Amino acid sequence: MRLFRLIRLFLVPVLLAAGMVVPAATAPPARAALEAPAAATLPTGFREVVAHEGLTRPTAVRFAPDGRVFVAEKSGLVRVFDGPADRTPSTWADLRTQVHDYFDRGLLGLALAPGFPADPSVYVLYTLDADPAAPDVVPAYGRPGVAGDPCVDPTATTYGCPALGRLSRLRVPAGGGAPVEEPLLTGWCQQFPFHSVGSLVFAPDGSLYAGAGDGAGVVALDHGQHGGGTVPRNPCGDPPGGVGATLTAPTAEGGAFRSQDLRTAGDPVGLSGTIIRIDPATGRGVPANPLADEAEANAQRVVATGLRNPFRMTLRPGTQEVWTGDVGYYIHEEVNRIVPGRGAPANLGWPCHEGPVRQEGFAGAGYDVCRDLYADGSAQAPHWSYPHRGSAAGESCPRTDGSSVSGLAFYPGGSYPDAYDGALFVADYARGCIWSLRAGPDGVPDPATAEPFAEGAAAPVDLVAGPGGDLHYADIMGGRIVRIVHAAGNRPPVARVTATPTEGPAPLTVAFDGGGSADPDGGALVHTWDLDGDGAFDDATGVRATRTYTAAGTVTARLRVADSAGAAGTAEVRVTAGNTRPDAALAAPAATATWAAGQEIAFRGSAADAQQGALPASALRWELILRHCQEGGGCHEHPVRTWAGVASGSFNAPDHEYPSELELRVTATDAGGLTDTAAVVLRPRTVQLSVASDPPGLALSVNGRPGTSPVTRTVVEGARATVTAPSPQDAGGRSLVFDRWSDAGARTHDVVARADTALTARFRPAVPSWTAFARVNFQPAGAPVPGGYRADAGAVYGDRGGLRTYGWDRPNPYALDRGAASSPDQRWDTFAHTQRRGTNLRWELAVPSGEYRVRLVCGDPVRRNSDYRVDVEGVRACNARATADRRWTEATVVVRVTDGRLTLTNAPGGSNNKLAFVDVDRRSAG
Repeated sequence: MRLFRLIRLFLVPVLLAAGMVVPAATAPPARAALEAPAAATLPTGFREVVAHEGLTRPTAVRFAPDGRVFVAEKSGLVRVFDGPADRTPSTWADLRTQVHDYFDRGLLGLALAPGFPADPSVYVLYTLDADPAAPDVVPAYGRPGVAGDPCVDPTATTYGCPALGRLSRLRVPAGGGAPVEEPLLTGWCQQFPFHSVGSLVFAPDGSLYAGAGDGAGVVALDHGQHGGGTVPRNPCGDPPGGVGATLTAPTAEGGAFRSQDLRTAGDPVGLSGTIIRIDPATGRGVPANPLADEAEANAQRVVATGLRNPFRMTLRPGTQEVWTGDVGYYIHEEVNRIVPGRGAPANLGWPCHEGPVRQEGFAGAGYDVCRDLYADGSAQAPHWSYPHRGSAAGESCPRTDGSSVSGLAFYPGGSYPDAYDGALFVADYARGCIWSLRAGPDGVPDPATAEPFAEGAAAPVDLVAGPGGDLHYADIMGGRIVRIVHAAGNRPPVARVTATPTEGPAPLTVAFDGGGSADPDGGALVHTWDLDGDGAFDDATGVRATRTYTAAGTVTARLRVADSAGAAGTAEVRVTAGNTRPDAALAAPAATATWAAGQEIAFRGSAADAQQGALPASALRWELILRHCQEGGGCHEHPVRTWAGVASGSFNAPDHEYPSELELRVTATDAGGLTDTAAVVLRPRTVQLSVASDPPGLALSVNGRPGTSPVTRTVVEGARATVTAPSPQDAGGRSLVFDRWSDAGARTHDVVARADTALTARFRPAVPSWTAFARVNFQPAGAPVPGGYRADAGAVYGDRGGLRTYGWDRPNPYALDRGAASSPDQRWDTFAHTQRRGTNLRWELAVPSGEYRVRLVCGDPVRRNSDYRVDVEGVRACNARATADRRWTEATVVVRVTDGRLTLTNAPGGSNNKLAFVDVDRRSAG
């Protein structure tokens, strides 16, 4: 453990300016954008500037045609800057009572009506502070008008914290006043405080797109089995069973499987894990949607399903194409292209697929939903994906912090080089990285062109093109909107300033230093100073300056640096005379404290101020941060919750995967607005969870991560983990099936490890059993069809109805019905040639991959001029010469299909091959 004081704000502030061409002036100029501290590494000619600041956890930004800038804050506030020069945002709407501001939940989506401001509608998408069991009781967890809501501690990340999503329209009444909320759609059931709602984007036709995640748990595989305490199991009422039902593999349809709800029957269609398109006036699905003719209103809204957390999306200009990121589990981050139209909505495959591959944690557990999805092959692969922990297009962004795709924007054209016109930019919050995918000849972003654009971007959670096309992103942790600008030719210099000291008793003598300023083109700089805050740079010249402030108060001092061509940049620093910052103290928890999942942790703190004495509790603000780390080092932050105006309290440590740690911060603010922050980082107690197999060396998974046994994972003490024994498995040429776990748990079940725990999954040899899959009789179109069989009259491969697809690689007209008395029954009396007059044909049957028993009959009740040689998946079946005494030949073979088609072909040595009928059985191990 370690207790430390955060760097004191403004102690040695370095606020860098954009470097704009600013003429000398005596009146206060419009505010210049400030160069972003710790600016990202960008291509030559690009730089970051701070467009707007003074925000608290900004999540989305939108630019109005009238110059205003709307920003959503996670707590539920909608803030507005009047224009580029506005330094201080005003509060336009306050939704904190309705918004559940906890963990990944909050006000996350924002959009302005296409006709704004003539149509003054502003649309918001947020997590509603309401339990699905009582949706009209708001707030269910927090307090009216307060940010930083609680949940059902200590069960929020263990059992869940059920909530809903809401999409609303906000409009200022004709007579003025506060905006009025008009809810359009409430739904998106979510059990856990992860993968909540996401983006709002308007299409060219005026329809509104909205996206949301699956609302499932992230620590252990979640199929709806979790619940306890005050939270019922399966609180979203997913099949099989309703609220309170205990769901088990393989039939469960809850948890992450809510994203596949459109494929499953037994409950109303939910919207979790989907992209929807609605009429913004009514909230209903639009007539052009894929399922507009369905009876259920939610089905009418859906344009894409099978998404884990489509946190951000955008539309490709000039099209209806939706481009969305999908935050990965542990394999891949995705960028998906969705082209809405009639027919089936796009299915992006989660949780059965992750990126371009199967999600082995869910696949190995044998869920019915995944089995069926694999069988029909309808899941759409991502347009571009990158590995959760691996390199993406050669970038050098830190990958040890994990990955989280968090922003997408198309560049519409502007001051950037022409090569970027139409490019898709993709941001990752955890890596602090932004990539570009340049447009191909057809205008579609080309994955082959993916390359890093910004490395070291500061916590981007929304990426948009602003006025003039420049990219902007919301820095959620820094409370800023950052703009990425480009300058061709002479580049503006970058100003940097330090001040020593920045506060103290009056009179206060301050030494300013602009020696850190630089010209990217290597030219000499002229330094001028505005030290009295009047906006005129007429108080001093030179690299360094000194000023004594005699009157108490705060002054913003500025440095302007200019090159020989007149390009300039500014930087500023706040100086406070007559006041010193307070001293925040964190008394508990101690630096040596550790935690287990669910453990209650008390906190206590205070603050003293030289001018005011002991500060009251109202001067304190607390924030709990979950630092999600990666093996090998590196963490990214998840804000959990805040407390304002209290000197003490408690929280329960979350159930989270390891490595992770908690950081608790207390910030004191004095009457003059100066602040001080103290913090403590708390590390968890850990235990070892080991899983083995009998026999050894088989595949097992822990929390969806597969491995070859024995597998050992470090987990947080008291945390849940899901263990899975995939079955059946091949070992040494034998087929083995799961028998039992040593703790008597199901093949897929949760384990709570409060101490070092060892489990063994025992397997036994499989006893094969066969289930009839297909019966096909080869015959001309006019022949009677034998009972229990489907006819094949020679058509090419295609859908024959009744969930059966089969046929020939080419039309096959050579089918006969002999009407021979020697035939045992109609099946033996009919046949189709597969080899005649030098023509070799192939017959295929669509099957899920697996093992099949195939009985094949070749023959002709009249003629015996054939050498029957027919293979099934390369295995010889028919293999005999016809004679008067043996007009038919038959065989049964067992084959494995891996490509979704059972294939029958003519084999070498065959002559005049004829197929009478085929029986196909599918193997299931028991």
